[in-house]
Amino acid sequence: MKYQDYIPVLVSVLIIVSVALLEKQSKLVAAVTATMPIKVPLALWVVYAANQGKQETMEDFSRSLVVGIIPTLGFLVAAWFASRAGLKLVPTLLIGYGVWGTGVGLAFLFRTALGV
Repeated sequence: MKYQDYIPVLVSVLIIVSVALLEKQSKLVAAVTATMPIKVPLALWVVYAANQGKQETMEDFSRSLVVGIIPTLGFLVAAWFASRAGLKLVPTLLIGYGVWGTGVGLAFLFRTALGV
């Protein structure tokens, strides 16, 4: 494997450790660390390299990233409401992923309907 294959794993481990350590000091800093755009730059790099930086491909992929963040935001809001309702971790995650999956499905439907 190339070193590029190890970078996402290393960064993910560092983020998990950072969140575990920061959570005791500041919930906000831990949350910001947990939601940092780490995979996005890596994905942009992979797509850019695979397509020799073709502007049209990068624009399409970037637009898809914007659309894809909407279901993720839905996941976070659903998890927040589930937590506020006093649910345990597993039900909170199931509800969050249910909302996320619904959002992804709707994004695909809208994209197909609009022919984009």
